[in-house]
Amino acid sequence: MTVQVVTDSSSRLSDDERKRWSIRQVPLHVLVDDLDLRDGVDDIPNDVFERSQVTTAGASPADLAQAYREALAASDGDGVVAVHLSAALSSTFSSAAAAAREFGSAVRVVNTRSAAMGVGAVALAAARAAETGAELDAVEAVARAAVPRGHVFIVVHRLDNLRRSGRIGTAASWLATALSVKPLLRLDVDGRLVLAQRVRTVSKAHAAMVDSIAEVVGERSASITVHHVDNHDAAAELGAALTTRLPQLESLTVRDMGAVLAVHVGAGAVGACVSLAE
Repeated sequence: MTVQVVTDSSSRLSDDERKRWSIRQVPLHVLVDDLDLRDGVDDIPNDVFERSQVTTAGASPADLAQAYREALAASDGDGVVAVHLSAALSSTFSSAAAAAREFGSAVRVVNTRSAAMGVGAVALAAARAAETGAELDAVEAVARAAVPRGHVFIVVHRLDNLRRSGRIGTAASWLATALSVKPLLRLDVDGRLVLAQRVRTVSKAHAAMVDSIAEVVGERSASITVHHVDNHDAAAELGAALTTRLPQLESLTVRDMGAVLAVHVGAGAVGACVSLAE
């Protein structure tokens, strides 16, 4: 058989992508109105990011262990590479590391230090390596090598969700007083959400994101996914600007950010996950 890849629902991989590359997904959780809703499994209200009494939770240790158990069986003992949301943003990674101990060295857990398709890109890299027949050590190495090639930027329209989220790192010092700022945020090398630039208007913040991405990509090839929270038009405009600025891109897609991330960044948020080519 072949090495199996497991990820979590933060990855924003499509059903077709998961099926094509045989990637198993463990749901994160949205807690709303006394209900524990599984991301990607249960129906989650479309306006969940507008509600004030909503929280999220990482993938449960039991679900992770079950996914690893099933994946390991499917691999016929070849092993599992588990690719998860940044440890700085979610309890999922620590739960995954704990769950993996049951299986010894047969399950390798990778902290992507990323979110959304930043996670998905690492999972896809691992799955492609696995499909070639690569052994467990090699598939793990491919996943780990993909981590530093990822870069994530996001512009939020409102600060309320970030204030409640507790996942804003060094940006926290100015959030209490920034009334009209539309911050450009990024994930740093440790996978923490930090302030990249303070901008006064959304349009300028999006332009600053394009500039930042162009600087990261340079003359290299890359794949980019533009994410949004109920703001497809702005995401499409950002995608068009990036395609014009970086004609060498391998691919650029636009997809929603998903309920879990939307709860933390709020309505109108637009972000981009960059995966540099090897």
